[in-house]
This record gives sequence, structure tokens and C-alpha cells, in this order.
Amino acid sequence: MIFGQWMMLSSSGLTDSRRSRGASIARLYNDLAYLWPIISPPGEYGDEAAFFGDVVQELLGPERHSLLELGVGGGHNLSHLTSDFNCVAVDLSPEMTSLSERLNPGVEHHVGDMRDIRLERVFDAVLVHDAVSYLLTVQDLEETFGTAAAHLRPGGVLMVAPDWVQETFPDGWVYEWDREQEGITVNIEEVMEDPDPSDTQVESTYTYTITKDGETTVEVDTHVTGLFPINAWIELMEDAGFEVEVRPLPPNEGGYGSWLFIGIAGQGASG
Repeated sequence: MIFGQWMMLSSSGLTDSRRSRGASIARLYNDLAYLWPIISPPGEYGDEAAFFGDVVQELLGPERHSLLELGVGGGHNLSHLTSDFNCVAVDLSPEMTSLSERLNPGVEHHVGDMRDIRLERVFDAVLVHDAVSYLLTVQDLEETFGTAAAHLRPGGVLMVAPDWVQETFPDGWVYEWDREQEGITVNIEEVMEDPDPSDTQVESTYTYTITKDGETTVEVDTHVTGLFPINAWIELMEDAGFEVEVRPLPPNEGGYGSWLFIGIAGQGASG
């Protein structure tokens, strides 16, 4: 599907009625948030976080820069960046924000929506990691890129790392893994599918089999995420005033996050 067709979908009544604003937060970021450090531990984020840090240092120089992460989640990426950057964090989920605060003491945290939060200050860099995948429409992306532009100094760096793009989405993909920590064993199965290829949304159904103190429970959690072609990301960032570059990300175990979209803020940034 070409980008123009995605734009038409975004302005249609059907897509607008299914926008993510006001939608419930997935259970993994709500009542099951305690599982996050177990199933996706901070140590697994070191290489990717180093990649993000290197991009900023390459483009802005080696000094200690300020960095805002939108959609910080449990703060696992951030935990590898705080030693080199002055960081501020934002997330929509109070439960995930609390996890990040415990992992990253001393970092300023805010509960807020990346589409409309305004901290009334600017940073050298803005990072939107895989939380950007929960933006479901073109309007969601436009608003988020507007937020990034409002928080960047001219010449500042925006980094956006969606889990998937349309060109690489593995429809029907099943991925399973096991984790254990502090007496809790979790088996995770993820099934990804695109129920309606005519819209900008896909679904991932997670089944968590949790064993603790000899008792096993099963929890099911469905995540609805956005799916856009590479050109959509580039053009929408350009429309927000960014000069855009695309780089491949280091490979990871689950195959997520193939591309990093880098935007350099123009002179109209932060205003």
C-alpha cells in the first residue's frame, strides 16, 4: 500500500474512530507490569542503548547532552544512558513509570502522553524507542513528531525506533521464550497478525504462563500497534521539520526494531 493510501485511511471516519487516544493500556504495562523486568530484563538493552548514544555523540559531539525519552516504559534503555546523558523520562503508564523511577533514581519522570505533553523546555536529543509502535494512526505520528520538535533545540537529534515497518512485518509470526527471576518463571508466547491489511493496525497476542511458589497461572494480553511503511515515517518526520536519515539497528534476539529513523531539527524547532 502506498503512503498516499495510508494518508487517506488516516482521515477516514473508520480509522479516526479507532484512534488510540483514550484506549486502555495493555496489561503488560498495567496490572502485569511486574512481569516486565522479568521477561525483558535491563541487561538486554545495552547494545541498542549504546547505539543510540553513539548516534547523538556522532551528530552533536562528545560532551554530556540532555536527552528526553518519550515512552520510557520500565526505563531499561534509559538505564544504560544515564551515565552519559542528563535524562528526563515520560511514559503514559503510571505502573511503568514507577518501574523506571526505581531503576533510574534521580532521573526526572513524568506521566504523560507523547502526543501532547509539553515540558516547556528543550533538549539536545529526543528518543522514542519501541513505545512509538503503539501509535495507531498518521495523526498520532504527526502529533508525536510535533511533541519532539517542541522539545528540541535547533540542530537537536530525534531518534525513533518502531518495532516493525510494513515492509518487514512478519504476519502470522509466532515467537516463544522463557525467563526466570527471583523465583518466578515465565513462558511467553507471542502471536502476531494483521487482521485487516487495509488499516494501519496489527495485533500481538501474548500468553504468559507464570509459575510462582509452585502454582501456575496463565494470562492473555492483546496489544494493538501501528504499522506504517518506511516512507510514511520519513515523510511525516520531514513534514514536522526534520532532516531525516534511516539507519539499520543492531540485530536482536526477537528480530524487532530493524530501523532507526533519525531526524535533525530545523531552525523552527521548539517553537
